[in-house]
Amino acid sequence: MKPVHVVTPLWHSPAMSAAAGLPVFLKMEALQPVGSFKARGMGAACRASYDAGVSHVVCASGGNAGYAVAYAGHQLGLEVTIVVPQTTSARARDLILGEGATLIVHGESWDDAHSYAVELARQEKGDCIHPFDDPRVWSGHSSIITEIVEAGIKPGVLVVSVGGGGLLCGLLQGLHAVGWSDVPVLAVETEGAASLASSVRAGRLVTLDKISSVATSLGARRVAPRALEWTRDHPITPWVVTDREAVDACLRFADDHRVLVEPACGAALSTGYNRAPALEGRGPVVIIVCGGAGVTRQLMEKWSQEVQ
Repeated sequence: MKPVHVVTPLWHSPAMSAAAGLPVFLKMEALQPVGSFKARGMGAACRASYDAGVSHVVCASGGNAGYAVAYAGHQLGLEVTIVVPQTTSARARDLILGEGATLIVHGESWDDAHSYAVELARQEKGDCIHPFDDPRVWSGHSSIITEIVEAGIKPGVLVVSVGGGGLLCGLLQGLHAVGWSDVPVLAVETEGAASLASSVRAGRLVTLDKISSVATSLGARRVAPRALEWTRDHPITPWVVTDREAVDACLRFADDHRVLVEPACGAALSTGYNRAPALEGRGPVVIIVCGGAGVTRQLMEKWSQEVQ
């Protein structure tokens, strides 16, 4: 059976290379069938459940992970239940329902929804898939590195947006698997959602009081423990940008490459457009364009008006 995800292109970006003063390549995860890199990790986790004889998977997510589980489960013939908090947008709910999943709205936050999902999976003898703190998910995301190797480009630095840290963990697993343990990583977050940067500064896991960023896909109040551990085992630089920088990067990227992405993805893109000092002398730069299904032209305009 084929993987749920597809192989994505690694584009050279003349526009961003000119802005950054370095050659910049874009790993275009926005071109996955579900619009984001989540197709890899959630697809791998669903496939592992399927191979283990599980018939029902449950996931708590109001966004890209939930949509990816719904899509992967549909492809594999699994029963899927997605639990979303009350804050989940109508667009996200429609995308999940469009894949034939059962949708349950529970609680005011992801934490509430996740607690309910864990108990539901226990009661129904299903498999609860965590959106970012699951080794099966990390393994799926690691395939990005395999494809970069096959493209023949070794990054001078790898740039990635960080929410809960699942993508970061997968990329690092992939880097070490191919012998690229010397490739530094720039881990980008937005102000108001910088749980990794806060944890690195404190030297321990930090749980944010709240998420106050427009980049809601980065809205994990605490990163996966393994993500913090990786900062001690690999050259990782936390980097924090403003919502304004993230949204402006989304707008500029849409003009340059005719692809819409969420502000969570714009955070990573902003480092190239704004010539982040952490990139200096580190070409070629490879940026993971993580994408995001929850973006429309109307939302882009709304975000642009709202952020300071």
